[in-house]
Amino acid sequence: MSEKIVTAAFVMIGDEILSGRTVDQNLNFLAKNLTEMGINLREVRIVPDVEDEIIFAVNSVRKKFDYVFTSGGIGPTHDDITAEAIAKTFGDKYEKNLQAVEILEQSYGKKNVNEARMKMAYMPRRASLLDNPISSAPGFRIENVFVMAGVPKIFQAMFFAAKKELVGGAKTKSREIKTTLTESLIAKNFSQLQQKYLQVAMGSYPFDEGTALVFRGTDSEAVNSAASEMIDIIKNIDNNSLISA
Repeated sequence: MSEKIVTAAFVMIGDEILSGRTVDQNLNFLAKNLTEMGINLREVRIVPDVEDEIIFAVNSVRKKFDYVFTSGGIGPTHDDITAEAIAKTFGDKYEKNLQAVEILEQSYGKKNVNEARMKMAYMPRRASLLDNPISSAPGFRIENVFVMAGVPKIFQAMFFAAKKELVGGAKTKSREIKTTLTESLIAKNFSQLQQKYLQVAMGSYPFDEGTALVFRGTDSEAVNSAASEMIDIIKNIDNNSLISA
């Protein structure tokens, strides 16, 4: 019996990403770590700090995929509206989480938890916390949605907290072939091979020395067979053109 295919989506929230002011580092980290667990990241969305946009994006993906991860908008400033938007997404009450309050007070000292810092303790009533050993203010989970900070170090720490609650499925196998042949010389054969192996995702990526062909799928036998056939095709076109396989 084959393993289940487990899927995920990533919603990046923040005007600073859309404006180009902030260069995202979280997508690559998330994709790599999910792949290692057998969770396929299938969709990525970037939305501004606009409540309706956040609600629409999260609602669109949470019913479509097994897991949803968000980044950004859970800090202490007025434009950090993700937590409240997520509460509205689930029709849940947005309120102070007493466990989060305790964490903040222990970290900063009770006298130093001002109104802005206390804002980071507000989240949906049904939320469970995601530990944040970097700056203390926790992320949270509600159903299949994990809400995390945008700062890369904190995002990564929260992901490792979330990881304990994730269940992976069939892991993706990958093969790469590099050839000095250009895409135009192998495009027809490559397309025909894709039609033969529909269960294998095949991609062609040109680089300075030639073309890299990548084969990915959960069926390792099919991945290897498709790659082997492509190697034979390349050798038949030019036996000296294979760089690596």
